[in-house]
Amino acid sequence: MSQQPTPRFRAALADFVAYRPGRTPASPTGKVYKLASNETPYGPLPSVVNAIAAAAQEINRYPDNGAAELVEAIGERFGVPVEHVAVGCGSVGVTQQLLEAVGEPGAEVVYAWRSFEAYPLLVTLAGADSVQVALRDETHDLAAMADRITERTRLVFVCNPNNPTGTVVGGGELEAFLDRAPGDCLVVLDEAYREFVRDPDVPDGLEVYRDRPNVAVLRTFSKAYGLAGLRVGFLVGHDPVAEAVRKTQLPFTVSRLAQAAALASLAAEDELFDRVEAIVKERERVRETLRDQGWSVPASEANFVWLRLGERTAEFGAACERAGVTVRPFAGEGARITVADREANDAFLTVAADFAP
Repeated sequence: MSQQPTPRFRAALADFVAYRPGRTPASPTGKVYKLASNETPYGPLPSVVNAIAAAAQEINRYPDNGAAELVEAIGERFGVPVEHVAVGCGSVGVTQQLLEAVGEPGAEVVYAWRSFEAYPLLVTLAGADSVQVALRDETHDLAAMADRITERTRLVFVCNPNNPTGTVVGGGELEAFLDRAPGDCLVVLDEAYREFVRDPDVPDGLEVYRDRPNVAVLRTFSKAYGLAGLRVGFLVGHDPVAEAVRKTQLPFTVSRLAQAAALASLAAEDELFDRVEAIVKERERVRETLRDQGWSVPASEANFVWLRLGERTAEFGAACERAGVTVRPFAGEGARITVADREANDAFLTVAADFAP
């Protein structure tokens, strides 16, 4: 019997590994702590639940494809023109829209490495080439990144704070980098964790972008706003950038429920940011405890901490899982640990104490 032909796919998929979300731990005791995904440990606010319930009465209808009410609310909240706002399925969805807008054979995308693990996947899918620039002292080496910009460079990602290290670049560094970036190269400030930043030297991308037409900013409702399960992200950029992102958006990617929840969350920022402050305090407690245990932990401005473990990474991840805790290991490099509530953090710290260098 002759072998039947199989469908043909892009050659890039032969070595492609799809994005793998953080694992949910299993424990013989039944008590588990998931610190592998950068989610908030707090459930949705009652006002947000009510908004979702009301919107659920109309899920037989398509949502507003342009999310006009949400876009207007974002523009008002952050003091930017509505024409500068585009939404998508989480900030990673908007990232894909951006890459679809710039990606083609021969185009290059520059980003730090290690940084957000979806960057290389989405760059490959967009048909562009990745140019990875090694971190220096666990943060972006912006001077080296500027050196790697060529005529082929269409887009540069600056993840600030950086995922997974939590480190940041300051205003002076960023301005010097932007002064070197050519005007036809789009620089995207990925600020998914902006609400957790307490370092006054970290620039607000929404101020930086205003006088720079080649700068755009990514934000999300998944982290500080607690809507990871509903997927709402947005971009703020000048008209040509926002328009390109809208053109590459799949229809109806931001659901009716997601739009309603995001609107309710903007209205409840005072309550939500009290929760953010609690996470920031826990972040500092976790970091100081780890340092007291003998770990070297870079200062984090996000809702997670980073441990450089090298060859011990897999062993550390396994030790955490035996205790009912999952962290995010990056083989041969280190582990990212999400800051959750005190009980979950203490469960992790107990493992870390036994594993301390």
